[in-house]
Amino acid sequence: MSESNPGPQPPAPGPGCLYLTENDVRELLPMKDCIQLMQTVFGRLATGEAINHPRRRLILPTSSVLHYMAGSDGQYFGAKIYSSNPKTGAHFLFLLYRAADAQPLALIEANYLGQIRTGAASGLATKFMARDDASILAIIGSGFQARTQIEAMRAVRPIGEVRVWSRDAAKRTAFAAEKGVRATETAEAAVRGADIIVTATFAKEPVLSSEWVDPGAHINAMGSNQANRREIPAELVHRADKIAVDSIEQARMESGDLLMALDETDWSSPRIVELQDVVSGRVQGRTTPQQITLFKSNGLAVEDVIAAAFVYERAQAAGRGTPVAHS
Repeated sequence: MSESNPGPQPPAPGPGCLYLTENDVRELLPMKDCIQLMQTVFGRLATGEAINHPRRRLILPTSSVLHYMAGSDGQYFGAKIYSSNPKTGAHFLFLLYRAADAQPLALIEANYLGQIRTGAASGLATKFMARDDASILAIIGSGFQARTQIEAMRAVRPIGEVRVWSRDAAKRTAFAAEKGVRATETAEAAVRGADIIVTATFAKEPVLSSEWVDPGAHINAMGSNQANRREIPAELVHRADKIAVDSIEQARMESGDLLMALDETDWSSPRIVELQDVVSGRVQGRTTPQQITLFKSNGLAVEDVIAAAFVYERAQAAGRGTPVAHS
């Protein structure tokens, strides 16, 4: 693979399906490569080479939920399946297949796969939408997803200061110490004056106020992917000069941040675009330094497909993974 385009190449026939662990994913999927993979796959979405099916959910009376989403990219297709329960958390798996003949290629533990590619998607949006000189980063949230958001922002912008706030003081202090960043006492102290703002929470209601956000800021809102939850207030959605979503189809199903702020006519506004259009150059992510830009991320299956294929190819080359026999 060339460094400029690390998109997956046609797989060689193998003896069977590989089982790859969370540790394999962490060691084989660097953030810098994953951001480039996201750029590749959003470019392919723009040309129709990649196909995405939105997430669906099976909700049980026990509050357990099965989430499933599928996509294809070139020589590969696959599905991410994950279960969740408020008491036990979420458990992710990815199933990778060969497009030419539907042969199973890999079963991948996918908690870290989702964490890394979610950070990379935010990094990609930031690359195309944030000011070039953006250097102050605010992170709202100190959980699993917040960790790769910092790494992704540092990969695409000259980040000199990182502030973090979350509701649990002990967790945000520990997170700040782990990442070498500054914990703040309030969300406002984190957000005021920030060039890039990332929301990575499980909040049901907005975690910041529009008035805290300066002109010229870029926001990545990636914590909520349910229609009845939001991290961003309606006032900030209305202030945004450009709003990019990873998929309008999926956003209209589960982007509570937008659904609770917009009416039907708003969705046809030219200020709401898909990230593929920004990446392909069909529209500009930012046209002036004073604009407020927003990326509302829900996560697409095609992001998982290209990332999983990359991990699979690297695992094959390194002789990693446990073969799983299949008929």
